Formats: sequence, structure tokens, C-alpha cells
Amino acid sequence: MPLPAPAPIGVFDSGVGGLSIVRALRVQLPGASIVYLADQQHVPYGPRPMDEIRAFSEGITRFLLDQGAEMIVVACNTASAAALRDLREEFPEVPFVGMEPAVKPAAEGTRSGVVGVLATPATFQGELFASVVERFAQGVRLVNQTVPGLVEQIEAGQLDTPETAAMIQRALKPILEAGADTIVLACTHYPFVIPVIERLAGPDVKVIDPAPAIARQAARLHPAPPSAGEARAGRLALMTTGDPRTFAAISRLLIGEGEAAVRASWLGGKLAFG
Repeated sequence: MPLPAPAPIGVFDSGVGGLSIVRALRVQLPGASIVYLADQQHVPYGPRPMDEIRAFSEGITRFLLDQGAEMIVVACNTASAAALRDLREEFPEVPFVGMEPAVKPAAEGTRSGVVGVLATPATFQGELFASVVERFAQGVRLVNQTVPGLVEQIEAGQLDTPETAAMIQRALKPILEAGADTIVLACTHYPFVIPVIERLAGPDVKVIDPAPAIARQAARLHPAPPSAGEARAGRLALMTTGDPRTFAAISRLLIGEGEAAVRASWLGGKLAFG
């Protein structure tokens, strides 16, 4: 009798950004099944109040657990900053993996002593970012920049357009003028425009994608799928509070997966199908 497959990994974000984490999970845990929820009704989370983001995160977590997930990846820097601590307190039996800005490797690797950070306003305001800075950025100058409108561009699949490049260039200008040689991407949407960032920043600036480290941490916590010789690619189930057809199409564009998506709707602060 074959052994039962491990429970799926639940992953959520405000939109398509967390698919950058899914892409890394596919490399690290190719046999694992994933259930992904994009809360596109409320994208972007960045400008929203922390209490509102916490409420969304709790509702999504309950929904993913109802779908059988036994581990939750909060694939959103903003939601991690606002809600990760509360989620761990509310669901103490559930392993959580959250996004932590990659300030530590940036601080360890910088030669100029100046590091740029691209994130949303809520990420910069959260206790998590302040804690990371306090622990790992002593003696390093951080130049923190938001990129207004970039999440929306990526949600629309506008990855390398003149408008997208102009947004990124405006955000990079103070970072590069300060002499940064390393840039931290503290929003899961941003890895999808790494080629544009690298082109505009130049060859001497290192851009840190946090997704591989998050996937490695998830692999440490999640039961291994069947042995590599017999494992098939795990199932990817896509759900969105936005338009399922559009979401499936952008998923195929970004990660090459996503034949179909299912709609979930908010009803009285809870998520349900339909």
C-alpha cells in the first residue's frame, strides 16, 4: 500500500507576488502539493492599515487550513510584518514560514557599506523590519525606498515596459546615488522584475532574491514527498478573490504553471468558494 502523500503547503499573498515563492518551492520541493490563495480583491496590501492586513491574514489562514494545509507560507512581506507574530499565537500547532527582509546577507556581503531596500510602506513600518535592522544592520547604511505602482504593474503582467522601468528607476536613483552595491527585495512581487532592476542598477550591484531562502526554510519544516525516483510534480491549486481566468493567465506567464484557478469570496470576514 503506498504511503499517503504529505499534506499540501498553504501559500498566500495579496496577489501574484507569492508565486515567486511557489517557483522557488518547486525547485526545493518538486513533489510537494501547494494550495495558493491570492487576495486580489484587496491587492495591494502595502498601503492598508496593519489591523486590516492582520484580519485578512487570519481569514486566509483558516481557509487554507480548511483545504488541508498543514503548513502556511506567508508569501507576502507586508502580511508577515503585520500578522506573522499574531498568526503563530492564534495557531500554535501550525508551522509558519514568513518573509524576513534579507538584510543580514546584504549587510554581510556589501563592500560599500550601503544597502538599498525596496519594499512597501507597511513593511518598513512593521516591527519585523525594525527587528531585522537592529539585529543585522549595525554599521551599514540602509536606503529604504518604496516603489509606488509597481505591484499593480506586475499584477497586470507589465514586467518590462517603459512605465515599469520608470517606476523602478525613480526608486533606484537615491539608492545608487548613496553608493549602494547591494539591493534587497522586500516584496515578493519584485523578483519578477529582477532583470529590469539589474539592467538599471548596473553590473556592480547585487540584487538579492529572498525566495530561495524561504523555500529552504519551508523544506526544513515540511515532510519530504516520496523519494525523488518516484515523485511526480506536486499539484498546484490556485485560488483568488479576484478574477480566476485572469489570475491563471498571469500565473502561466510568471511561473509557467496554472491551468485554472478557482474563485474564493469574502463573506462576513471569512473566505468561501464561489
